[in-house]
Amino acid sequence: MSDWEEEYDEGGVAIQKPATKSAPTEWKPPSYDSRRENVCFGVRGGGRSGAPREWRADRGGGGEGSEYTSRANGGEGRPGRRTFGDERPVTFTVESASVGRVIGRGGAKIRELEESTGARIKINRGDYEAEVVLFGSSDAQQKAKEMIEDLVADGNSRFPNALQAADVAPAPASIDWNSIRENKDKYEELKWKDLPPIKKKFYTEAESVSMLTAEEVCQWRKENNNIFVDDLKEEGEKRNIPNPCRTFLEAFELYPEVMENIEHVGFAKPTPIQSQAWPVLLSGEDLIAIAQTGTGKTLAYLLPGFIHMDGQPLPRAEQDGPGMLVLTPTRELALQIETECKKYRYKGYKSICIYGGGDRRGQINLVKCGVDIVIATPGRLNDLQMNELISLRSITYLVLDEADRMLDMGFEPQIMKILLDIRPDRQTVMTSATWPTGVRRLAKSYLKSPMMVYVGTLDLAAVNTVQQRVLIVHEEEKKAYVFDFIRNMLPQDKVLIFVGKKLVADDLSSDMCLQGLAVQSLHGDREQCDREEALKDFKESRVRILVATDLASRGLDVADITHVFNYDFPRNIEEYVHRVGRTGRAGRSGASVTLVTRENWRMAPELIPILERAGQEVPEELVLMAERYEKHKREKELCNPREREGGEGRRRRGGGGGGWRDGGGRGGRDRSENWGF
Repeated sequence: MSDWEEEYDEGGVAIQKPATKSAPTEWKPPSYDSRRENVCFGVRGGGRSGAPREWRADRGGGGEGSEYTSRANGGEGRPGRRTFGDERPVTFTVESASVGRVIGRGGAKIRELEESTGARIKINRGDYEAEVVLFGSSDAQQKAKEMIEDLVADGNSRFPNALQAADVAPAPASIDWNSIRENKDKYEELKWKDLPPIKKKFYTEAESVSMLTAEEVCQWRKENNNIFVDDLKEEGEKRNIPNPCRTFLEAFELYPEVMENIEHVGFAKPTPIQSQAWPVLLSGEDLIAIAQTGTGKTLAYLLPGFIHMDGQPLPRAEQDGPGMLVLTPTRELALQIETECKKYRYKGYKSICIYGGGDRRGQINLVKCGVDIVIATPGRLNDLQMNELISLRSITYLVLDEADRMLDMGFEPQIMKILLDIRPDRQTVMTSATWPTGVRRLAKSYLKSPMMVYVGTLDLAAVNTVQQRVLIVHEEEKKAYVFDFIRNMLPQDKVLIFVGKKLVADDLSSDMCLQGLAVQSLHGDREQCDREEALKDFKESRVRILVATDLASRGLDVADITHVFNYDFPRNIEEYVHRVGRTGRAGRSGASVTLVTRENWRMAPELIPILERAGQEVPEELVLMAERYEKHKREKELCNPREREGGEGRRRRGGGGGGWRDGGGRGGRDRSENWGF
């Protein structure tokens, strides 16, 4: 009698057995793959009876089947359980992929099969097929086999083994990418065939503007920060570049509501980028606007956007979504642009700010209630777009604000997905403070024959209203320098301190709080409500010191910042330009202090030209640092790898880099110097 059988007397009562077990019946199943994993249900005792621990854990403890349950209940057999005879076990195979269907969740299905058939079921699982062994009477075995085959066949193809399944299954159809590429235009046309018409041209040149001669226009552009305008149309004849609008009235004489808003705010005249960008945008052309930070790029695209939306042939009530989209890299910049939209409210257009970290459900509800202007960060907007919670088909005016920063932050994949759902004949504006290769590639891909307006130069240049000072210091001296600077601040001064890491921001702000200073910190690890509160406190001058990471280097518009203090030098020279641009905005003057350590020596050759172009003093130590780095760079290119490693070791031991004076000093700098400018 086998070890898994229970013995009963004539009255059907189980006979109590002694502690010793009877020898199990020797039975060897047919030989299969040696790598087969045994998954056993309903067999107790013996070396083959237990399933692997992880399998049983995965099945919720149901791996021992009904036998385990019956013995746990005092050894009493289940009602209706038939006594098994000594019939030879029945063996057949199923696909390994179908084992889960037979076992069920937590072993529920296999227990149900055992209870309904009276058979015991054992499964040996292999890589491609599983062996099913049935114990019990011949009737029970036959019934269990039929039920398992029906179960496996339900919803699946029935194959005797995986090899036959592979032979019979049709090969998946290959994707003809060449055909898709050839018919790309056709598919795109089908996607956008039902679009309503779009109107882009709303510009009527004022008489005073049209009367300007070419020489007068050239002279005016030169006097206003050397404005340069170029037509990037690659094919056909170049277009005429509109003359600049020197006053608000010349640009918006036909739009009295816009003029009322401008007069209400109290601006005297447009900034250079606005004067040249407005005629281009109102003429319906795509635009690339390159200008220093704090030069009014936001208003340069917002006002033409209002006029563009109002002039569309399709009435506003019949549009099924927003008409204007502004993509920005950071939440703070998005909120700031939303504030500008509300300040220059035009014909009751409703704007919404969509950004990560905010109330997602609340943002979705606002979108569903209807909105005209969407200001968004790419990540959250892509989330709503992929979940079909917002429709972008109705957008006819698109703005990519601070495009270089969005690329730096890795948002290009999300931007590409977003633009796939925006009509291709839209009007697109791209703004940036720099013109790196990535921005050029993005402009070439998503703008159609744009015009470029840039103020100053395409080379990096900090705002010329900022006095820049660079100090060469040791790493351990930086904290003493910043506290010395704060002690010398005047009551009306307001300083933005930039650091490289979130941990440093928390550490520095905590030290200031311990010294009784009113300070706030701003970085990506803080909750969104805390970030908004910190920015609000700084804008409203409840605190005059803000410690921030590069999160605050783009688009942050706090007009009365008097100083920028670069506690840590930024990762790249573009960020330096943006940091410095946080002060000296809207015609005001400002000052920046930058601490440079030996570890920053590779940035010295790039920093010097920026200081020179802005007419700033270049410290002798910085020049020495740049020379030593350039020399090290040349040696690294010429020497073999072993010599390069030796040079690196010498530099790490203090023999190279940094540009320090003999004697290891800081070049005679004294922290007690006057910080006033």
